[in-house]
Amino acid sequence: MKIVVLAGGLSPERNVSLSSGCKVCAALRERGHETALIDMYLGTEGEPAALFTAPIPEELTRIGRQAPDLAAVKASRAGGGANQFGPGVLELCAMADVVFLALHGACGEDGRVQAALDLLGVPYTGAGYLGSAAAMDKDLTKRLVAPFLEPLGVPTPKWELVKYTAEDIPALAERLELPCVVKPVASGSSIGVSIARGREELSAALAQGLDHGGVCVVEQYIAGREIQVGILEDRALPSIEIVPKEGFYDYENKYQPGAAEEFCPAPIPADWERRLSRAALTVFRALGLSVYARADFIVTEDGTPWFLEINTLPGMTPTSLLPQEAAAVGIGYGELCERIINASLEAREARR
Repeated sequence: MKIVVLAGGLSPERNVSLSSGCKVCAALRERGHETALIDMYLGTEGEPAALFTAPIPEELTRIGRQAPDLAAVKASRAGGGANQFGPGVLELCAMADVVFLALHGACGEDGRVQAALDLLGVPYTGAGYLGSAAAMDKDLTKRLVAPFLEPLGVPTPKWELVKYTAEDIPALAERLELPCVVKPVASGSSIGVSIARGREELSAALAQGLDHGGVCVVEQYIAGREIQVGILEDRALPSIEIVPKEGFYDYENKYQPGAAEEFCPAPIPADWERRLSRAALTVFRALGLSVYARADFIVTEDGTPWFLEINTLPGMTPTSLLPQEAAAVGIGYGELCERIINASLEAREARR
């Protein structure tokens, strides 16, 4: 099969995406597929077809402690421009049997790339454009899924969508309830996420949110165990528990090897596992998602799962969670990539 792995782009999660893309490309080549890796934003100045035999840059598999400087990325593309698709990208995608979306964050998981590929008639992996757009918006996700989760006894933390400027921060910092979590409304990898327990911390968190557009979800802080559930082909995988060695599961703890301990299957009672699996599948289906995803929960001491959010293009990096969950049921990394592709081709065909 001829496969294009689309990675990079202009998301703050760019480096995570490139790491996922490198690993996916290598795995698919090992399984005999003709596979090309391309940076969605930078594209290629050479012949696109040459990328099917180009070496995979080893340095891209490593993720730094900080998110990338996107202004520098923009400046590095010859000619600049606002087009999210760099030179040769769409031409390369049109040559493929399927495009594996190794993108993460905005302009990757928010449905725009999916819609563009739909218009071009190019099959791609993961959910369609509408479900992707809904799941990327943390406020909209909660509004859509809360009525489906309530009958299951699965709450979502109280939240408020706030759109603000620097002038609004003092009043917001006085009014909003503490402790809380401040999250950019459409971001992932915990970029821009802060836990605030006091007014000064809340002011700082809101100020940080301005760097991500000044549109944030301010969510009730729930203390408990962080447990995530992957979904593959409309079935829940074994849950995984994350225990950071310091702080919370932020960007650094997610991608620096050894920064967090991960236990899969999560060491929880069987009835907790069943409840989490059912809740994850409920969210997946309520949003009209397909192929695969990963749902995030906090589980309190009494076993109550609190739904936080769902990720439609889970990471495929060397430290990512979904491959660990798949491995727990005997699905190796290369097989996982192929199953994602095959299920995606079926999903695209069903939508025609």
